[in-house]
Amino acid sequence: MNAKRIGIVGARGHVGQELLRLLVAHGDLEVDFVASREWAGQEVVVDDEKPFGLLRYEHLSPDAVSRRQVDAIVLALPNGRAAEFVAAIDARGHKPVLLDLSADYRFDDAWYYGLPELTRFSAQGQRRISNPGCYATAMQLALAPISDLLSMPAQCFGVSGYSGAGTTPSDKNDPFKLKDNLMPYSLIGHLHEREVTRHLAHPVEFLPHVASHFRGITMTVNAHLSDRCDVETLYERFRDRYDNEPLISIREEAPWVSSIANRHGVLIGGIAVSEDQRRAVVVCVLDNLLKGAATQAMQNLNLALGFDELKGIEL
Repeated sequence: MNAKRIGIVGARGHVGQELLRLLVAHGDLEVDFVASREWAGQEVVVDDEKPFGLLRYEHLSPDAVSRRQVDAIVLALPNGRAAEFVAAIDARGHKPVLLDLSADYRFDDAWYYGLPELTRFSAQGQRRISNPGCYATAMQLALAPISDLLSMPAQCFGVSGYSGAGTTPSDKNDPFKLKDNLMPYSLIGHLHEREVTRHLAHPVEFLPHVASHFRGITMTVNAHLSDRCDVETLYERFRDRYDNEPLISIREEAPWVSSIANRHGVLIGGIAVSEDQRRAVVVCVLDNLLKGAATQAMQNLNLALGFDELKGIEL
């Protein structure tokens, strides 16, 4: 297959840097431009190498981005910043695949919600793709196999490494303030709570926390069941649902976040059931920068551009 050309807007952040690493490994995606206002003029360096030759970061306006003739554009911008780029691109005759990593289009029916393990069936031909949130990915993968059994809102206790708070300085990404701490925040009405409630079609109650480690999410889900169900039946549901998913592994024990950091996949396990078999607990861990963002973005790009879904993703 002929190589496809891709551009990235907003590659300064953690996720943008992880995506650049995946593009190096891909081989059939040529990076045409990388836009960053703060790093404009600097050479694009990945792990102390210059894999894209003399490519430099550029400060590009929405109109300038819309003029670039590429096959796909990734918008790796903070929430609320994508619309001006989308509008400029839509005003042109050329229509590249657009992949937005922010939350801006996760509630827009005109955009495909790209969580491949759950939405792959409708991925074909999609040109506007909204990448799910990292916490939202963990919650949905932990709940999807039992979503038809849920009788009440599922309670989801999430703990993320501080890379999830981005690179703009704040209490949530200050390793000195987080040392020996666990910081709760946005305990009611969090964006990802609304995101999962919408796409899972069942209400969830999300309790996010930030911890002192750099990367990785632990999601512990408490689910009330409409019918009695034993542990063996629940494990069978999860294995049946994810048996052919190479990025998802089901474990008997509750997985630790240290086991998934810097890895592309998802570990689900530690399933437990109450004595009356009407309440279940499930633990899911993933790397927020990879399967929670960049790896999922690469899966979506591969599907949209006609490559094998896992191309460039080292298992």
